[in-house]
Amino acid sequence: MEMKGRIISRGIAKAEALVTSQPISFYGGVNPDTGIVVEKGHELEGKSIKGKILVFPNGKGSTVGSYTLYRMKKNNVAPAGMINKECETIVAVGAIISDIPCVDKIDTSKIKTGDIVQLENDVVRIS
Repeated sequence: MEMKGRIISRGIAKAEALVTSQPISFYGGVNPDTGIVVEKGHELEGKSIKGKILVFPNGKGSTVGSYTLYRMKKNNVAPAGMINKECETIVAVGAIISDIPCVDKIDTSKIKTGDIVQLENDVVRIS
């Protein structure tokens, strides 16, 4: 399956999808040293986003989340790419400054955890 979205941050990535229907706060919600979701009660709590194509509706929380993504990239625990329904500025800035491929305007309900997803600029391919 192939879907076309809107480019937030250019790039190419191919990895296993990690999908949530809940928004993610990178600041306080994800450990920047390990890449593990630590937000209490989040459906991804305890899971690592390292090297995954992270599929989530949108970000939430503090603008410090942009720099948390950057710190995760420097610590080699960032996602390989990100797919959103609607990307907002926190995730957009984080993706751009961290050079993480990111696209939005995608029907994320068509992607399941464990799918192999290729992200190439504005095109999402699921296998």
